[in-house]
Amino acid sequence: MTKKESLKRQKEIKIRLTDEEHQKLLDRCTTGSLASWMRETCLGQKRTKQSKLLQVDPKLLRQLSGIGNNLNQIARLMNEQSKSNSVIDRIAVITALSGIEKELKRLHSDHKNT
Repeated sequence: MTKKESLKRQKEIKIRLTDEEHQKLLDRCTTGSLASWMRETCLGQKRTKQSKLLQVDPKLLRQLSGIGNNLNQIARLMNEQSKSNSVIDRIAVITALSGIEKELKRLHSDHKNT
């Protein structure tokens, strides 16, 4: 039996709660999952690597979101221009992608150093 098979949960517990009781549990929950929190609290189980939530700097998330938006705009432009058979300014696209790559490398470097 592999480790994964031995940890497979096959039993289910169903309980009925009022909206207020459910909200109280959610308010007390310190993990991303109510079930994980209940196992941790009631059974004293430590969280597995899968259930641990990473804390990410909101500033980093904003920067990554901006980069994702830029990539999305480039992809949208490429799709529109390929459908209309217009000439795509390849130099501008390559320049934009190069700038995004540099920014990602800088963020990666900054993140590794913290």
